[in-house]
Amino acid sequence: MIDCNSLPIEFPGFGGRKIEADFSGGQVSSDGGVLLVRQVDRWIGLTKRLGELLPDQRDPDRITHRLETLLKQRLYGLALGYEDLNDHDALRHDLVWQTAAERATKL
Repeated sequence: MIDCNSLPIEFPGFGGRKIEADFSGGQVSSDGGVLLVRQVDRWIGLTKRLGELLPDQRDPDRITHRLETLLKQRLYGLALGYEDLNDHDALRHDLVWQTAAERATKL
């Protein structure tokens, strides 16, 4: 019988959170691919640059979420097949999605 011992895969953390894929259970998210999308976004700087270029006409006194965070949520969702925004109401409670959007609290 083959004894498979896969090493954990570590991802860049956020806000003191350690992120690794180790396939042993625990707090589980089925959307681990969002971390790969996040890493590519960090490499190419897409949401950061879009956040700088797009005009934000919202009232600054009423803003809870930065434009860059909203762009991450929407673009990462599209990349993973969540075309409808109603999916994000549930996804905002997922620790992996919070980490991908670099939010320590729910979106």
